[in-house]
Amino acid sequence: MNDVRITFLGTSAGTPSRERNLAAVAVTMDGRTLLFDCGEGTQQQIIRSPLRFGAIESIFITHLHGDHLYGLPGLVATMGMHSRTAPLDVYGPPGLRAYFEAVRRTSQFNPAFAVDICEVGEGEVRRAGGYRVVAARLEHSIECLGFCVVEDDLPGTFDVHRARALGVPEGPLFGQLVRGTAVTLPDGRVIDPASVVAPPRPGRRIAYCTDTRPTPAAATLARDADVLIHEATYASDLAAEAEERFHSTATEAAQIAAAANAHSLILTHFSPRYRDVTPLVAEARSVFANTTAASDLLVVRLPTPPARPYTPPPRNSPAGRGS
Repeated sequence: MNDVRITFLGTSAGTPSRERNLAAVAVTMDGRTLLFDCGEGTQQQIIRSPLRFGAIESIFITHLHGDHLYGLPGLVATMGMHSRTAPLDVYGPPGLRAYFEAVRRTSQFNPAFAVDICEVGEGEVRRAGGYRVVAARLEHSIECLGFCVVEDDLPGTFDVHRARALGVPEGPLFGQLVRGTAVTLPDGRVIDPASVVAPPRPGRRIAYCTDTRPTPAAATLARDADVLIHEATYASDLAAEAEERFHSTATEAAQIAAAANAHSLILTHFSPRYRDVTPLVAEARSVFANTTAASDLLVVRLPTPPARPYTPPPRNSPAGRGS
């Protein structure tokens, strides 16, 4: 994938504020969008953002508290008004289907496209072209899921000069080697892909964890993530309230990022009491330096993983001999 970006549509906890809408985050990969949570007002935020309604491929709901959920029926209804025909997959914990069907039935809206409500637990919940989504159970007052978008591994660098030196003619055989399939030359020699292609590069990982107490499950889900998006509902002086309400402080979010060996941490889901979240970022940075705060309509683009230079295998290996 060439273009991977995160768009924060809502970053407030519990209720909206003048500065922040309710929870919603979009991950867009080459124009295809996955939406995580859908608090009320999400469709208004989409209108204000560069996102398109028609690009939403699937929606993931972490839990059934209203500030993460109440925007879903309205968004689906708007998609229908925009003449959507493509099916929409919606993932979330048990109870999501009953909620959606009750709203659909009582408000009498019947979208012209299929809405497939998938009630899921831990593990891989979706696999599509170029990515998969994995879920883990977090620790909240009701069942709550964290999600991680995992891009497929990227192909390693193809050494054109070495392929030519080994006598591989340009054209379809080059593509065959890049795809990982050995080729047989007219003289009978078999060229193994490892002799001309570097090892694959790990795909990018984006983890989303809210609402939750700090839990090892979140660190495992976000292991080696390029970006961990983690709630920071409270500052550390309200740690007791955070524990009582099954939320995290900014410091606790940073501890999870450090335990996960994440590359970066973006804090979100701030209590409306914090108009200025600079102190929360500062306390998180004392534990995990590469921390920033989300704001509504912030767009974060993820760089493409750098190409690994091709390194010839040892001469005594089959790949090294180009046998």
